[in-house]
Amino acid sequence: MDLNGQTVLPAIRNMKAFEKFLEMPYQYGVILEIHVSQLRNVFQMAQNHRKKLFIHADLINGLKNDEYATEFLCQEFKPYGIISTRAAVITKAKAKGVLAIQRIFLLDSQALEKSYSLIQKTEPDYIELLPGTMLEIITEVAKKISVPILAGGFIRKVQEVDNVLEAGAAAATSSSIDLWKHYLSTKK
Repeated sequence: MDLNGQTVLPAIRNMKAFEKFLEMPYQYGVILEIHVSQLRNVFQMAQNHRKKLFIHADLINGLKNDEYATEFLCQEFKPYGIISTRAAVITKAKAKGVLAIQRIFLLDSQALEKSYSLIQKTEPDYIELLPGTMLEIITEVAKKISVPILAGGFIRKVQEVDNVLEAGAAAATSSSIDLWKHYLSTKK
């Protein structure tokens, strides 16, 4: 998947941020925390604005994060992609023809080694590494696997985005609206 040069993926935590995202020319965005009852309205608004949404399946309030919920999301809302820490969710998203992003929390070396096994098993389209400010780890992972990397978590400054891109990430996910605005102004 190509993000059409989008180096920052807006990570949307609430409706106010979603409305800001709709006003911006970004094509792709990530819905983080949302209640299941808001999904239909959010996806309709996104479609009206020609936006493509990734949805974090683990953070939907009122919906279990399993393969059945993933099937429901894919059939009912047709997201551009699904993000999850769960292997079964990633596998089901891929089976439904939806881009799958395996979210990985790197706590220590053991978590990193388990993540390599998980990536090999699920074969996601992307991985999202958290925390995203671990530049040496991003470089290491980029050299070891062929799956494109998104860096997320604790990315709050322009220099941090630039650093993760230089380290080998395809893009950074961030909930900072100031960063969203900055990377729009640099594209002009």
